[in-house]
Amino acid sequence: MAYLSVHKAKEQILDIGRRMYQKGFVAANDGNISCRIAKDVILATPTGVSKGFMDADMLVEMTLGGEILKQGAYAPSSEVKMHVRAYRENPEIMAVTHAHPPAATAFAIAGLPLDRPLLTEPIVLLGSVPVAKYATPGTQEVPDSIAPFCTTHNAVLLSNHGALTWGKDLLQAFYRLESVEYYAMITMYTENILGKANYLSEKQIEPLLKTRENMGNHCGGEPMCSAKEMNGIDFMPQSGTVREYSTALDSLVERIAQRVAEKLKR
Repeated sequence: MAYLSVHKAKEQILDIGRRMYQKGFVAANDGNISCRIAKDVILATPTGVSKGFMDADMLVEMTLGGEILKQGAYAPSSEVKMHVRAYRENPEIMAVTHAHPPAATAFAIAGLPLDRPLLTEPIVLLGSVPVAKYATPGTQEVPDSIAPFCTTHNAVLLSNHGALTWGKDLLQAFYRLESVEYYAMITMYTENILGKANYLSEKQIEPLLKTRENMGNHCGGEPMCSAKEMNGIDFMPQSGTVREYSTALDSLVERIAQRVAEKLKR
């Protein structure tokens, strides 16, 4: 197994931190990134620093046992515990990213997994994204909550918190983070704004799963597949929703227009 040099790993972490910040996946000091630089050694982002404005000397080198090997003025984030747990649970994981992308975080808050068979790319490259049970940030509850998914999936939503992804390298981990947010956005648009989605059938999904396996991606679970029952269903809720609000707004605009017209006639 090949590891990045410390210099190269630092370059990639800083680059991905800037991308996360520019894409709005993190605000203020949110999020964290790490990668293996040896079997039991990782390079991780520090606490209290915007991921868009990090310097190489801010990054922390530490063992999976928690021993700090090299550290500048900043300590590692308390959330590094869930990174360490991912590496321990799955030796094939080489990099981990954590952020709070808005749409994905909304699904995490709602407790809704990303598992609808809407698009081919997420099925092949990402897989379904489950929701880990709620855990208090900074505590041992967080790594415990993600542990069940580290060998079966490529990403997980953290209840009322954000998203966590991993991969064979930093770029793959970050691309999966992008895919999670894109998947969440498309699901939100189709099911909750348009109110309708045409789902892929089991027959359509089967070759996609084979393609995923042939690519060496053996994680990701299987997307929920009940297209026969789901296609054509109106998913727009009927109470306290965008549709209800839109109808009320149209009615209000019409009443205001009528009153203005009446006053103009006087």
